[in-house]
Amino acid sequence: MKVFFIYPSAESQLGFNYGVSHISSVLKQAGHEVAFWQLCEDIEPLPSEEQFLARIAGEKPDILAFSVVTNQWRYTRMLASQARKKFSIPFVLGGIHALACTAEILQTGLFDYVFRGECEEAFLEFVQKLDCGQSVEDVRNLALIHNGKVRINPVRPLPDLTKLPPKDYESMDFQRIIDVKHGWVGLMASRGCPFSCTYCFNHVMVDSYKDDLQCSFKELNYIRQFTIDQMIREIECLQKNYRDIKMFIFDDDLFTFDKVYVKEFCEGYKKVSGIPFVVNAHVGFFDDECAKALAQANCKIVKFGVESGSPKIRSSILNRRMSNEKIIEAIRIVGDNDMHASVFLIIGFPHETRQDVFETVELMGKAKPGRFRWTYFFPFLGTQAYQISLDGGYINFDKMNELRNFTEESCLEFGPEHNLLLKKIGRIMPWFVNANSDLPVADFYAEKTERILAMDEDQWNEASPGLLDKDSEYSRRFSHEGLSHYAVKYNPFMGVISNYFLSDVQ
Repeated sequence: MKVFFIYPSAESQLGFNYGVSHISSVLKQAGHEVAFWQLCEDIEPLPSEEQFLARIAGEKPDILAFSVVTNQWRYTRMLASQARKKFSIPFVLGGIHALACTAEILQTGLFDYVFRGECEEAFLEFVQKLDCGQSVEDVRNLALIHNGKVRINPVRPLPDLTKLPPKDYESMDFQRIIDVKHGWVGLMASRGCPFSCTYCFNHVMVDSYKDDLQCSFKELNYIRQFTIDQMIREIECLQKNYRDIKMFIFDDDLFTFDKVYVKEFCEGYKKVSGIPFVVNAHVGFFDDECAKALAQANCKIVKFGVESGSPKIRSSILNRRMSNEKIIEAIRIVGDNDMHASVFLIIGFPHETRQDVFETVELMGKAKPGRFRWTYFFPFLGTQAYQISLDGGYINFDKMNELRNFTEESCLEFGPEHNLLLKKIGRIMPWFVNANSDLPVADFYAEKTERILAMDEDQWNEASPGLLDKDSEYSRRFSHEGLSHYAVKYNPFMGVISNYFLSDVQ
C-alpha cells in the first residue's frame, strides 16, 4: 500500500518530523510505499486548494495520513475538508494533538482513524491489515467511530528504540530541509522525559500509557535511548549522503539525563565527526564533568529550559522546581567550558504579575547566557496548565483557535495593562535584559525601555513596527564601539550576546 504523509507547518518554523520518519522507515522495510509533504512557507508557498488536491491525486495514495500539532489543527481541518470532497480513501491523523483531542477529531467526521502515542508498530499493523482486507478495529493505539460512538483502543507498550530501523530521510527531501535551515540538522538520541511540567504534553502521554497498561512510571520504561552505535551510524550516514551540514542539534527532551551515556557518546562522536553540535540539558542534570565531555567532543551550544525567572511561577504554576542560583551556576559552567548557553523563556503565564515578568528579565541580565529565546505561553488542551488557565478565566478561545505559532501574541487575557506589557516585552526583550544587566550598555537601554513602558496602547502601536530596525541600528553602533550587548538575531524572538554573533558562527 502507499501512504501519503502530510505535515502541516503553516506560519511556523521548518522542523523535522522524527515520528513520521521512523514510521515511514518501518513501512518501507515491510514493502510499503511512502510519500511525505511538509506544508511550510520556509520551503515553498502554501498550496491553493487546487494545488493541494492535485498533489494528492498525483501521489495516488491508498491512505492519507496527517501528522499534527495543536496549533496546526485549524489549518489541518481545512485541508482535510478540501480533500474529503475528492478522495474516498482512509483519512488518518496522528501526532501529539491526536492524544489530547481524540474524540473531538473523530467527531468532525473528517478522519476515519486517529492514532495515539508512539505508533511505529501500531501503524504497520494497521496498514498490513488494510492491505489484507482484515478488520482494524482492534488495533491498539487506534481510535475510530464504532457503531456511532467513539472507540478508543488501549495503547501497546512503548517501542524498543534499539529495534527500530534507521529513520527514512530520503522521503523527507532532507537535503532541502538542510539547505533551508542553513546546515543545521536535527537528531534525537532518546525519547521521554523524567519531569511532569504542567504545560508540556509529557504528563498527558505518561498518564495515558500508565492508565492503559496499568503500570508505574518505572515499569512504563518511558525514557529510552537509541544505542550509541545506532547514533554513530546515523551520523556517519548523514555525513556521507548529505552536503553542507554545519551543526547537529540533538532534540532530545533531556540529552544530559544519563551522564554515562553522554560520556560514551562523546567518545564515539569524536572518532567520526568534527561537526559542532547542540544539546538540550536541565540544570539539575548538568555539571562540570558533563560539560567537559561535551566540550571536548565539539559541543558548542547547551540549551536549558528555564521558562520563567520567577520561582513562584516555576514552582506553583509550572511544576519546575529549580532555584535561580542553580540556573546561574549551570549557565556559568557552560561558559567556563567555552560553550554557549541558550535559554528558553516563556511569558504570559496564568496568574503572572508584572513582577514575575521582570524577574525573568532580571535573571537573564544576571546569568548572562549566550542567547535566550522567548515565546508566549500556550495552554495545550489536556495539560494541567490548560486547566489552571481555564479555571482562572484567562483563555481567549477565539485567539487560541486562530494562533498557528506561539511567538506573535498570547491567547490569554490579563487585562489591558498586563496585555500591553507582554506585547512590549515580547517584541523587544533583549532591550529589557540589557537594561537589567551590568553590561556597559545598561544605562542606554534603561532609558529606552523606560520610554517604552511609559507608552500607552496607541503610542506603542505606532512605535512597535520600527523597533527591530532600531535594534539593528543600535547593535551595529555598539558592535563598532566594542561594547557587549544583546540584540535580536536569527529570528524575531531570540536575543543573542554580541560576542557570539560577531564571531561569524550562527
